[in-house]
Amino acid sequence: MTTDLPAVRRTVRVRARLAGHLVLAAFIIAVALTYKFASDGLLVLTVVVAGLVGAQFLPHWWVRRTDRRLAAVLSRRVTHPARLGWREVLGVPRAAVAAVAFVGTVALAGYALSSADSSARYAGAVLLIGSCGVAVAMLVQLRHALTHPVVADDESALAADLALRAEDARDAMTPTILWALPASTVLGTTAGWSTGAWMVFIVLNAAALTVVNLGIHCGRLSGAKVTR
Repeated sequence: MTTDLPAVRRTVRVRARLAGHLVLAAFIIAVALTYKFASDGLLVLTVVVAGLVGAQFLPHWWVRRTDRRLAAVLSRRVTHPARLGWREVLGVPRAAVAAVAFVGTVALAGYALSSADSSARYAGAVLLIGSCGVAVAMLVQLRHALTHPVVADDESALAADLALRAEDARDAMTPTILWALPASTVLGTTAGWSTGAWMVFIVLNAAALTVVNLGIHCGRLSGAKVTR
């Protein structure tokens, strides 16, 4: 095949990833505006969350369409010897970081919901709905990274396919959006110490993710072989 298969697939994914990030940025803005201005904010936010989940399918559709087009012109198809699961593609440490970020966000929402202040309870409800919407979107992206068909015609393209899946999964499960959501909702409506506690939580969560990234990177370097 004359086309550089991995390069074409990577280019499309970079563009789709950018589109996905723009969707998430728009979601944060929509959550903040809903909390600030909507009189029936929870209903509006439910619609916004549904729109977020639906919009997450568009970049994935673009990627799948490109993969199908490339697969159609392959003279032969090769595949992985065994079905890939989330442990092989994403890894337990990354999944744990994302899970902790979600639990922390839900805990902060729960704290706000238990407040005697009605504005704090409202902000907590907004944060809880938004966080669940983000979690669904993340899982949708992860599922696509795990289940989309293999597009490879030789061993090097097969290795690139696994690397692309891992990149897709890592990007999907990076909890940046969960770290940012409280700033547009509950922070400022709850007790002052909660803001400091949340900042500490973000720093620790980000540090854990950095350690995981460095560990994976160093592992790849130590396992690399020089070919001639």
